[in-house]
This record gives sequence, structure tokens and C-alpha cells, in this order.
Amino acid sequence: MHIALLGATGAVGRTMLQVLAERKLPVDRLTLLASPRSKGRSVHWGGRDWACSVAEPGAFRGVDFALFSAGGDRSKEWAPIAAGEGAIVVDNSSAWRMDPQVPLVVPEVNGDAARERPKGIIANPNCSTIQMVVALEAVRRAAGLARVVATTYQSVSGAGETGRSALRDELLGNRPEDSPFARQISGNVIPQIGDFDAEGWTGEERKMINETRKILGLPDLPVAATCVRVPVEVGHSVQVMVETERDLSVDDARAALAAFPGVIVEDGASRYPTPLETAGRDEVFVGRIRQDLFLPRTLHLWVVSDNLRKGAATNAVQIVEELSGA
Repeated sequence: MHIALLGATGAVGRTMLQVLAERKLPVDRLTLLASPRSKGRSVHWGGRDWACSVAEPGAFRGVDFALFSAGGDRSKEWAPIAAGEGAIVVDNSSAWRMDPQVPLVVPEVNGDAARERPKGIIANPNCSTIQMVVALEAVRRAAGLARVVATTYQSVSGAGETGRSALRDELLGNRPEDSPFARQISGNVIPQIGDFDAEGWTGEERKMINETRKILGLPDLPVAATCVRVPVEVGHSVQVMVETERDLSVDDARAALAAFPGVIVEDGASRYPTPLETAGRDEVFVGRIRQDLFLPRTLHLWVVSDNLRKGAATNAVQIVEELSGA
């Protein structure tokens, strides 16, 4: 298999290489593409060194799968070129997610959607959306979905290497000029990820609302989200309130989640997942499963996952596995 990786030296790109190695995909050729400042940089992978180059026409000829993690602008520019040169593009940016001709895929939830791709492009969803819909799909299959309300607690690595650097600098007493955060993140929580629209919703919140509906194939599902950045290096957490169409007890919900692919239930009086303990894992962890005290058919879930892995790199590699039969 010939894999190309655009954004090879970024946080998600490096994690993609790690996941490709861990999952032992039969990759015999690698094309690493990065920014001009990284041209010629050597990356050791699969027992040998691979040199980084820059994207240019012809770079994707002979490529089976092109994994993109270089931001929306570069994806808009290069994904059609890569697809035109014969590669199946799996894009990690938000550029193509809501395009009706581009499937938005979480393999455990809607893996078959990846097989219908008129533009040759498959979109990887937003990191918090991925982990939430894995848990939601388990609940939906057990009792249907009527409404979803989510609050996220998203780590600084969701803003890339600059986010992690900003937190580290602030912990040393320095506020970096290029911080991606609207306010100081050290010792703080910021209820803003992305720009606000005219109705007061941020870009990240709109992503979660729209992407959840598309992935689940429920365009009319009521979804609300409040997205918050927290001073955690890796791992996103989501508190989810879900109203079901049919009655679902806590025990039955716990059983449905535990039986669902890619989910680990850690639920008990003092047993629950946290980002620190789930970092480096590919699964979606669910705990704090409770029945609402006042609202009928309403459950509360605590959903945690590594945003660089299942929230980005692992999900993309799973799509490759799904299509290649690896």
C-alpha cells in the first residue's frame, strides 16, 4: 500500500504515523508532505528514513490513500488534486465535512458511508464529535434518539502544537503572542472555540451540531453544544445529556455501551474515565451513566477520548482499514 501524508510533521500527522505502525497496515511506500520549512527533513518510520517534500502536482500519482492533516485551506487546494490523481483522500480538516458529496465517517457508526465518495474525498469529523457519536450510536440502537445536549471540555492539543506550546509557556509565566486562545488558558477555562456567529454559537459548537446530525443520518435531531477549552494537554471530555425515544434503564444503557465496538465502560461510584488515564488509547471511554432526576427517558453520560488518536489519527487510519481490508 502506498500512503501519502500531508501535514506529516504536525501533531496529528506524527500521530497518524504512529498509529499506522501500531496497527501494522501493509504500507510499503510512504510519501511525506509538509510545509516548505520542513522540506528535506527526515522522518524515521517502518525501519527506514523517509524525506519530507512539499505538495506539488503529480505528488499523489500512484498513491492509494492520502491522509490530510494540514488545515482547511490546504485541504481545499490539494484534496481535489490528490483525488484527481487517483488517491482516496481522508481529510482531517473541516473543509469538506458538510459537503453533501463527501461522506463524514466514523467507522463504528457509519463505516459503509465511506464507499460512496463522488469526489474521491472522505471527511474525518471533528474530534469531540467523533467520541460523542460513538456513544450516541450505542444508545440509539438500544432506544432511539430524541434530543442531545453536550458540554465539552477540550484539551489544548485540539489547537495543534501551538496550543500545547501556549499552555507550557503560560505555566512558565509567559503569555505567547501567537496563542490560539482568546484568553489565558493556564489556570482557566474558556467557553469559546472558534468565532461567534450572529446567534452566539461558536464555530466548534456548530460543527458538533451539524456533524452529529450528518453522521447519524438524523438531519432533524435537536442537538445543542457548549464547547469549552481547558488546560489539559491531551484528551477531550464531553458531558452528554441524551433523551431517548424509548425507555432505557441505566443498566441497559451500560450494557449497550459496553457491547458497542470501540467503547469501554468505566462506570461506578468512584470509577470513571479522565483524559490523563485515557491518553494514548484508541477507545472511547464512558462513565457517570445516570438517569435524569426529573426528565423522562433522559440519560447523562461522561465521554472521554484521546483527541489526537480516536479524535483524529486513529479514526482516519480506521477508514483506510475499512476500505483496504487491511
